[in-house]
Amino acid sequence: MIIESSSSSLDQETLIYNVKLSSVGPGQMSGPDMKHEPSSIDLAMRFHYLKGVYYFKSHKAFENITIFQIKEAMFKWLSQFNVVCGRFRRENSGRPYIKCNDCGARLMEAECAKTIEEWLELISDEKIYNDDDSLQKKLVFGQPIGPEIQYSPNIYLQITKFKCGGMSLGLNWAHILGDVHFASYFINTWGKIMAGQEQGPSPILAQYRKMETSPSPKRITNEPLSIKWVDPVGDQWAPFITTKMASYSFHVSATQLSDLQSKVSGPKKSARVPPFESICAMIWQSVAKVKIRMESKVVTIVKYDACKKNKKLDNENQVISIVRAECSIEESDFEELAALLVNGEVDEREIIREMVESENGAMDVIVYGANLTFVNFEQATFYELELKGQKPVHASYSVDGIGEGGAVFVLPTPKDDGRGRFVTITLPEKELIMVKNDLKENGFSN
Repeated sequence: MIIESSSSSLDQETLIYNVKLSSVGPGQMSGPDMKHEPSSIDLAMRFHYLKGVYYFKSHKAFENITIFQIKEAMFKWLSQFNVVCGRFRRENSGRPYIKCNDCGARLMEAECAKTIEEWLELISDEKIYNDDDSLQKKLVFGQPIGPEIQYSPNIYLQITKFKCGGMSLGLNWAHILGDVHFASYFINTWGKIMAGQEQGPSPILAQYRKMETSPSPKRITNEPLSIKWVDPVGDQWAPFITTKMASYSFHVSATQLSDLQSKVSGPKKSARVPPFESICAMIWQSVAKVKIRMESKVVTIVKYDACKKNKKLDNENQVISIVRAECSIEESDFEELAALLVNGEVDEREIIREMVESENGAMDVIVYGANLTFVNFEQATFYELELKGQKPVHASYSVDGIGEGGAVFVLPTPKDDGRGRFVTITLPEKELIMVKNDLKENGFSN
């Protein structure tokens, strides 16, 4: 199913122009009256949206590929992931669910007046950017779900052609559908279908079921520290954040990372602190030095549970923990903070489930930014997406809907980078400026 929307051709000096918007649905229909019930952890992520951009520098990746061929592959692709093509509804209790009605995904086609090299240079020059005006987000079309949830797509795709012949692929993914690992698995499957590889039955099909009754509410005695209540927003699924948030991204080379790990691990330790905890210890202390607000003595850690390796459509592979410090963060050394991050995690998934069920799934909370939140995307398979033998030269993901506590995302880099990392920090704008300056003094700044 393709429904063409309006197209506009703007002045050539405009960065993004010649925009076309359409809807693409699965080639096969879902069964009648099929519903998908998000898990309790899914519902806690309801106000967050993953935004991924994949850059293909070589024109060979999309050489001789027409938009019709792209959409034809999408018919097969979306048939394997019918749930993402549905639309949200609410039970009488207020609990959201997805009606599998094959309404499809939104596809945006656009052109850019810059080459890939020029665009990446513009992004690197952006340094600190307001989250609403980010150049990166010009390549990821998408809107929050609502205010009429029954009509709002769960995913948006954007294909942008650059002046040099390079392309970017943008994915806007409602986090309630699943974590970043499933989102990257989802987009990698599209690459395989584009290559003509036959894919087996989707592992998420077992999630399809009819919901006969709503779960009975449970009572909880303690609220999790890793989530924060926000003002009710009804069916406009985006939190109202009054603080002006901004983001900053930088690359950590393999050499810088090795030096940092040596500094964090200390001379007496035989085992090195992992890269993620090393980077987080450094940034945790930098944030504490800002002193605009009280020290973040409780931080949230979001990681991938490598033991589960579940490819179902949910967030159940995502471990949400808190780490609590009794000491002063500013006065602690890196080694002490890193040890706390490695050994001090308290898993809060079960208490989050209990809280969501106590509210019958109808609750307005955020996870990212409830506290200072450290998010580990290191194991995400961003660079497994392949088109005509070409892999992305750069892939990045960010999250919308972050609270004023801020968030830090640690991402992988291409294999030829020598095992470095890519880091994005989102904080209140005034704090971020000072944190960036502190990182620069420590040798970590673009």
